[in-house]
Amino acid sequence: MCTLFGCSKALFLLMFFRLMKMSTAEGKGEILPPTIQKIMKGYNKYLRPFFDNGPVSVGMSMEIASIDTISEINMDYTATIFLRQRWTDERLCFEGNTSLSLDGRLVEMPWVPDTFIVDSKKSFLHDITVENRLIRIYPNGTVLYAIRITATVACSMDLTKYPMDKQTCTLQLESWGYNINDVQFYWTRGNDSVRGLETLRLAQYTVEDHFTSVSEAVYETGRYPKLVFHFELKRNILYFILETYVPSILLVVLSWVSFWISQSSVPARICIGVTTVLTMTTLMMGARTSLPNANCFIKAIDVYLGICFSFIFGALLEYAVAHFCTLHRSNLRVFTKDEEEEVEEEINGVLATIANSCNVSDKINKVDSEKNINTSSNRKDEKSKHSGCSSPMTVMKRLFCISDCFYVKNLYHIDNYARLSFPLSFIIINVFYWVYYLYF
Repeated sequence: MCTLFGCSKALFLLMFFRLMKMSTAEGKGEILPPTIQKIMKGYNKYLRPFFDNGPVSVGMSMEIASIDTISEINMDYTATIFLRQRWTDERLCFEGNTSLSLDGRLVEMPWVPDTFIVDSKKSFLHDITVENRLIRIYPNGTVLYAIRITATVACSMDLTKYPMDKQTCTLQLESWGYNINDVQFYWTRGNDSVRGLETLRLAQYTVEDHFTSVSEAVYETGRYPKLVFHFELKRNILYFILETYVPSILLVVLSWVSFWISQSSVPARICIGVTTVLTMTTLMMGARTSLPNANCFIKAIDVYLGICFSFIFGALLEYAVAHFCTLHRSNLRVFTKDEEEEVEEEINGVLATIANSCNVSDKINKVDSEKNINTSSNRKDEKSKHSGCSSPMTVMKRLFCISDCFYVKNLYHIDNYARLSFPLSFIIINVFYWVYYLYF
């Protein structure tokens, strides 16, 4: 009895649900206008338009509502777009002069393309207060389908010239299941199919150029239609100049203050050197917080911060060398003027002896050359001997000149040389740096 009662109860519930479903469908059909009911009668949304007569052409256009974030760490950008698709379905033709706008909840009734964003990491369709979808049917069977999407799309970035770089990102649209034999994509107005970039305002970037292209995606399962939207972003460098470049330049200039402090003031000069080195290290670490931790390329800002750190560390080493030489000055012998003149006379005597030996060899070579003037081998020997005698003397003269240029008679003049050499070399390197990264 219990089993029979349970079976009858289950049968009753099944019949109840079927009646409810039928009443809901009938109610929905009663809600639809007669025109829509007539159009949808016998319509199969699982078959694409022109199922037996070639591919269906789908035209697309977009409007960029906003580009929220552009992340160098994740190599992506987040954008909100209005995507509009337009195609013709001969099964939806009706008599009349006005179009029919359907509620967004009725979008699932007709066939729609299976378009997707290729490099999308995360995306969603807005549904406040209702799903942001629109479908409009024209008397000739043309269908307009518009949706509002926010998507995070991958963008491969080259940060070699960061922060003076330009990035080219893309937004690719493809068909998921229909290949080129079923669906063809095209931009409705060419490059003007994408709007909204003219009024777009970004925090760090400026949109310099944008264009569209049509191509095909080749996979193992076939060839699929693809539309690509390219846009070029140029980074605004003013923020980085105020945030990184100017503070690093000021730290380098601050490290040069030690050149005007007496060498006997050890705590003052050491304090300036160590403080500037530590501050520069902190600035370098802070400049890398917004960049990828693992990368295989050196950025322009890394090069500049490395140059500034080298000059600051060089100023600290300069005082260490100058102070070391000053402490060991007493162990070195200081020559008087008479002794210096004697050393110079000895050097000149050595050079004169080398010159006389070369002259004697030249005379001998002349006699030999007169005897064997017709032989070419003697000429070659003469040149080789002459060059062999003259080259040591020339090399020694150059070595003496070079050593004399770098010889510092007064060790306290090291700071004087540093006052000129450090700023001059820093200015020259800055000129090469900015010219290279801005114009090459």
